[in-house]
Amino acid sequence: MSENQYGFKYDEFGNTREIMVYASGTEVHSIGFVNKGTAFTEAERSRLGLDGLLPPAVRSLDNQVENSLLKVQSKESDIEKFIYLRSLFDRNVTLAHAVIKKDIERLMGIIYTPTVGLAVQQYSSMFRQANGLHFYPGNIDQAEDILRRQHHRDIRVAVVTDNQGILGIGDQGAGGIAICLGKLMLYTQGAGIAPWNCLPISLDVGTDNEALLSDSEYLGWRHRRLRGDEYMEFIRRFARAFRNVFPNALCQWEDFSKQNAFAIRDTYLHDLISFNDDIQGTGAVTLAAILTAMKIKQEKLADQVYLIHGAGAGGVGVAEQIKVALVEQGLSKQEAADRIFTVDSRGVVTTDRDLEPYKIKFAKDKARFAWLQDEANNNLLGAVRNAGVTVLIGTSGQGGCFDQTVVEAAAANTERPVVLPLSNPTVMAEALPEDIYRWTNGRALVATGSPFPSVVHDGVSHRVGQCNNVFVFPGVGLGVLASGAREVRPEFFTAAAHAVSDFVTKAEMEEGCLEPQVRSLREVSEKVALAVAVAAVKAGVSRPCPFSSFQHENDEMRLRELIKRMRWEPDYLPLVAM
Repeated sequence: MSENQYGFKYDEFGNTREIMVYASGTEVHSIGFVNKGTAFTEAERSRLGLDGLLPPAVRSLDNQVENSLLKVQSKESDIEKFIYLRSLFDRNVTLAHAVIKKDIERLMGIIYTPTVGLAVQQYSSMFRQANGLHFYPGNIDQAEDILRRQHHRDIRVAVVTDNQGILGIGDQGAGGIAICLGKLMLYTQGAGIAPWNCLPISLDVGTDNEALLSDSEYLGWRHRRLRGDEYMEFIRRFARAFRNVFPNALCQWEDFSKQNAFAIRDTYLHDLISFNDDIQGTGAVTLAAILTAMKIKQEKLADQVYLIHGAGAGGVGVAEQIKVALVEQGLSKQEAADRIFTVDSRGVVTTDRDLEPYKIKFAKDKARFAWLQDEANNNLLGAVRNAGVTVLIGTSGQGGCFDQTVVEAAAANTERPVVLPLSNPTVMAEALPEDIYRWTNGRALVATGSPFPSVVHDGVSHRVGQCNNVFVFPGVGLGVLASGAREVRPEFFTAAAHAVSDFVTKAEMEEGCLEPQVRSLREVSEKVALAVAVAAVKAGVSRPCPFSSFQHENDEMRLRELIKRMRWEPDYLPLVAM
C-alpha cells in the first residue's frame, strides 16, 4: 500500500486522534490500519466510496470481536489459529488487537510463544503477505531510503533480528521476522503503542541451516551467514541508517546469537536507543521472581547464592541483572560476582578455560574457590552442594537436568529454595513444577519459563508464575518513549523488575507465586513504564518526550499522566476522508 493513502493526526499526548484517508472504494479495504470491515458506519461508507461494497447491516466492534473469537475457537490446531489471527491483522488491525485483548491469556500463546515457533519454521511455505522490512546484502546500501518510506507511520519501536538465535530452534533465516511481528503485537497489547508506530525488521545475513538452503521454497537470502568484519559492517550500515531516519525510536535487538547479542548491544549502547530483550528482558523478569521470593522468605538478595545453569545470552543476562541489583543493595561488584555461579556443558565456567568474551565476567578463579580444584565437584550437583546455592536458575534448554538429587541439594542449603526452570518450550524445562514441590515437600518457590497449570501439593494449591519477558519489554519501551530517554540503562531493568514484583499480591505470595498473571499485562506494563521513566529522569538521560507536547511542572505527575494518555486502545478511530 502507498503511504499516500492514509496519514495520522495526534493529540498533545502523542496518541492517535484520527486517521486521514486519501483512498476510496475498494482501496480502503486494503489498508489494514483503516479498514473496519462491516463496522463502517453509513456516513463513512458514503464519504469513503464504500456504498454497495458491503452488505447493508452495520456491526459493532464488540459484535465483530465475538464473531471472530468463535472463528478462532473453531480452528483445529494452534498454527491454524495463528494463521487466522495474522490474516485478520493484515486486513483489520484494530479488530485483531481487540480480539487478542479480549482473551489475552489464551491468545498470547498463539500470537507468540510457543506457536510462533511453528510459524517461524513454516514462514516461507505459508507466506501470504509482506510485513515489515527485510534487509540483506543486496539492499543494505539503500537502507536509509527504505526506512524513510516508513516515515509517515511515525515509527516509535522497531524489533530487529538477524534470525540466528531463535529460542529453542536456532538459525531460521528469513522466518525469524515472525518473532518480531509477535513481539510488536505484545508491545501494542501491553504498552498500548499503536500498531502503525511499530516496525518489524529482519537483517537477513544468510543462514547456515542446511534444510533452508536446500528448500526450493525458501524466501530468504540463499547464502551462508556473513561473519566477522562483513557481518559487523552490515550491522553498522543498518544502525547508522536507523539512527538517521528514526533518531527518537527504540530499537529492540531480538534473537541474536550469544556473542553477537552482547557485542551489538554494547556497541550501540550510546549510539541508538536500544536494548536486547533476550539478555536484559530475561534478566529483569527473572530478577522480579527472585525479588518476590525474597519477600516471601523475608531475606535479602545479598543473603543468597545464585547458580545459572546455561551460560548463553539469557543466562548471562540473568547473571548481569542479579549483579546490578546486588550492587544497588550495597555489595561491591566483586562481592556481587562472587555470589553468582554460571554453569555450561563443561561445568562451572572458570577463568582457566578459553572463553567467549561474554562469559568471562562471571568466570571463577579456581584458586579462590578450593572446592573447584577437585574436578569431581566441577558439575551442576557439585556446585549446588559446595557453593551453598539457594537460588537455582535454568536457562540451558536441557529438559530434566534439575533432577531430584540437584533440587534436594538446593533444598538442603535453605528452608525455601528458589528453583526457576526457565527454558521453553515445556519439553525443555529443567524440571517440572509438580516434581519440584514433591521433592522439597512443598517448600520450594517456583517460577517457570513456559506456562504450567497450578500444582496441588498436600492440599495446597500453588499457581505457577511464568517468567515471561512480556511483563518487562512493553513497559520498558513505553517508559523510554515517555521519558524521552536518550539511551537504555541497566538500572531501567532493575526498576522494571521491582515494578513487576510489586504487582504480585499478598494472596498470590501466600500461594508461593512469584509473577503476576498475564491477564494483568496492561496494568503491569503501565507500572513498569512509570518506574522506567522515573529511573531515566534520575539517571539524567531523559528529555521532553519527542512524541508529545504535553508538559507539567512535576516530572513524576507528568510522566504518569503521559503514560496513561499516550496508550492506544483497540477501538475504531474517526476516519477523515481527504
